[in-house]
Amino acid sequence: MAKTKFDERFFSSTRGRIVLELRGGDRTVNDLADGIGITDNAVRAHLLALERDGLVIQKGMTKGFRKPHFVYGLAEDARHLFPTAYDSLLNRLLTGFKKNLAPKAFVKTLRDVGKAIAKDRGERSPKTQEERLNAALSTLEELGGAANIVRDQEKIRIESECCPFADVVAEHPEVCKVAESLVSEITGEKVVERCDRTGLPKCRFEIGPS
Repeated sequence: MAKTKFDERFFSSTRGRIVLELRGGDRTVNDLADGIGITDNAVRAHLLALERDGLVIQKGMTKGFRKPHFVYGLAEDARHLFPTAYDSLLNRLLTGFKKNLAPKAFVKTLRDVGKAIAKDRGERSPKTQEERLNAALSTLEELGGAANIVRDQEKIRIESECCPFADVVAEHPEVCKVAESLVSEITGEKVVERCDRTGLPKCRFEIGPS
């Protein structure tokens, strides 16, 4: 992959804005053109460059009005462009905690960390549900995620195609409990973690009344 430097200049460029759009989920050329405000041909030219740099890949096809459209998403290496809340030290720390703590104590420690992050943010106050959900999204984004709210018939879900703990989830899937506890503390709702840890990890949290 090309050594693309993470800085404000990159993300203020058109290619950087495309990367930020894809951070929130897969998009077609038309989606990106509408979101950024440039022509389809300009999007295609930038996508070719981003594919060459190993930051973007084709994810498949989707039905269009006249013909199918290619769907694009971030490549696994692209996550290194974004600020993360951990490094190799975190992996070592989690390994040490897991070796020295009983499984229940280890998970409880992770949940306590999530609650502490939420309390440090001071987000729990008398607000509407929508404001609390947005506060949870904002906190996840600060950790390095890119989450969205998805509403179903009975459930509300918070989903992110970019896991803030991607580099440690494979070895320590329990770390998802940090985010689960954080979201629960901020929203004041019962939250169940159903993250997709196949391939590039994706955050999935179901939110229901407590």
